[in-house]
Amino acid sequence: MKIHSLNTGNFKLDGGAMFGVVPKTIWQRTNPADQNNMCDWSMRSLLIEDGNRLILIDTGIGDKQDEKFFSYFSLSGTDSLKGNLNKLGFSPEDITDVFLTHLHFDHCGGAIQWNKDRTGFEPVFKNAIYWSTENHWKWATEPNPREKASFLAENILPLQESGQLKFVERTGDFTKNVFNNFDVLFVDGHTDSMMIPQIRYQDKTIVFMADLLPSTGHVPLPYVMGYDTRPLITMTEKEKFLNQAAEKEFVLFLEHDSVNECCTVQQTEKGVRLNKSFQFSDLFH
Repeated sequence: MKIHSLNTGNFKLDGGAMFGVVPKTIWQRTNPADQNNMCDWSMRSLLIEDGNRLILIDTGIGDKQDEKFFSYFSLSGTDSLKGNLNKLGFSPEDITDVFLTHLHFDHCGGAIQWNKDRTGFEPVFKNAIYWSTENHWKWATEPNPREKASFLAENILPLQESGQLKFVERTGDFTKNVFNNFDVLFVDGHTDSMMIPQIRYQDKTIVFMADLLPSTGHVPLPYVMGYDTRPLITMTEKEKFLNQAAEKEFVLFLEHDSVNECCTVQQTEKGVRLNKSFQFSDLFH
């Protein structure tokens, strides 16, 4: 097995929305904002080579939306999903599985593209199975008013129309061996049935944090996003997970932290806090 970190691009989101009830005077110490209160965030994916499988976790925002949509998010940088796949010697046709933690536009937008004559949409990864889960699919295709703007039909419905969509079965809060050495934790605070991959690699457990922990600045329990649909549930899920992560020395892979790709956490007198932050490549040197 080999694992690669892929940055699909950077964008900006409102700092207040990203930190909920935490005052700006506190959160800006770790995530400084610009004059419009916007902070920089990344959109990272993980690529896993395992035998004849090439598994991609999340796909970033993609490039099919119009200029007005992208203007809200101030996209920056030269990184792209396809570009960074190519740098590793892969093409979209090589991907066998696309694992979508949830269907918000900044996590799944890169899964779908315009067709050649721009009359409709098609999957970017034509040979891949796209993985969601049934509870979340229903949640995304029949969206509540709070999340409706994050669930874009053009990102979601073509997955099913292509015949390439499959569901990870949820029988509790944890499903083992979805793939080889690849387990899934289900959490419901950010959105219904978000999937958190836990990958056993060498002597480590690497956890793809999605929106359970967007950045190192979100480690303290009350630091919960305003985007979360059930913030009190997020806090409960986060506390349980972070205690386990500290005890078992999990490596937390941060999808949205624009500076730190990974971190570990530790127990302190104030509860779980950041231990170390580092780049993904530093794990294997």
